[in-house]
Amino acid sequence: MKFGIIKERKNPPDRRVVFSPEELIQLKNQFPKVEIQVESSDIRIFTDEHYSNLGINVSNDMTDCDVLFGVKEVPVDSLIPNKKYFFFSHTIKKQPYNRKLLQALIEKNIDFYDHETIVDAKYNRLIGFGRYAGIVGTYNAFRAFGIKFGLFTIPKAETLSGKEDLVAKLKRPVLPPIKVVLTGCGKVGNGAKEILDAMKMKEVTVENFLTKKYSEPVYVQIEVLDYNKRKDGKLSGKKDFYSNPTEYTSDFERFTKVSDIFIAGHFYGNDAPFILTQEMLKANDCSIKVVADVSCDVNGPIACTIKASTIAEPFFGYLPGEHKEVDVFHPAAIVVMSVDNLPCELPKDASEGFGELFMKHVIPAFFNGDKDGILQRAKMTENGKLTERFQYLQDFVDGK
Repeated sequence: MKFGIIKERKNPPDRRVVFSPEELIQLKNQFPKVEIQVESSDIRIFTDEHYSNLGINVSNDMTDCDVLFGVKEVPVDSLIPNKKYFFFSHTIKKQPYNRKLLQALIEKNIDFYDHETIVDAKYNRLIGFGRYAGIVGTYNAFRAFGIKFGLFTIPKAETLSGKEDLVAKLKRPVLPPIKVVLTGCGKVGNGAKEILDAMKMKEVTVENFLTKKYSEPVYVQIEVLDYNKRKDGKLSGKKDFYSNPTEYTSDFERFTKVSDIFIAGHFYGNDAPFILTQEMLKANDCSIKVVADVSCDVNGPIACTIKASTIAEPFFGYLPGEHKEVDVFHPAAIVVMSVDNLPCELPKDASEGFGELFMKHVIPAFFNGDKDGILQRAKMTENGKLTERFQYLQDFVDGK
């Protein structure tokens, strides 16, 4: 079996890669029979020489590889027929801009595995860049706060060497006694928590966050039942929320009255109630000054996320009264950070972390007969059609 690491071809350029050079050596040592080849790239965070100096073959021709690993969508005209591919396709929610890509994967008889669909037996996601999105998004939240109020300036995350450098920069400013609310307890939310804890920011309970005043910066990490409640007022559990999301409404307004920074690291289900509404943001007692929407669902559960921002221009002002974009320094503007490719700002750390997860959860499946069903569950297309798990996409593929 021959594994190939392909060049990223999507614009804007993405410097991440599935495996660092050292991880490929580890893979080779663990599974000596596998062959490995890396496609030459002039944008990857690890240069061709990083790989070739460790004895890894670098080539412009990947046609003799059996399995090809990438990060972002592969352009249709770059897909090699009759291969196995792994990358993020952004098609599982029927995203219309990638319909042609999914159609091409089927037409070219490709066995396709989306990184998003790599799950365990309980359908929990096993790999991803979520942790690094949370890390960079939290850094950007404080950078935005410093810029908005002229308190301090710290450099863009993309100019720094890694997580430790980010933390070092965040420790320098003396913050006022602000309150930070963080939604989500998954990979994104816990990545954000890593940064808050590394800054030595005090974590408090929901009750204390809502009712007490502090002389130091504090934060609270909240789960779905902290910011959602049943419409009928009955007590409930998480299982009920996930089974009956339409029976719930947002209870987030109590946090908007006391929070200065909102870091959104939650997972949002299609039928769940919107979390931060335009009405909450327009309220006279809303105290939120910065929203770092790491999850970045445009026109979704966070009303001020009216667009995805970019690494080049990460911040924009949002005017609640008119629901429109304005200058960041408009006196009534909330600063919004909604970059949708945050891990790209830490390409080395993100690549190494992703590769570590991939080595642990996915690669063994190629050599143990897929005994845990990892590959079977993740496979979206096979033999020129959708697999059973992804039949719900057939109308999308058909253009209906």
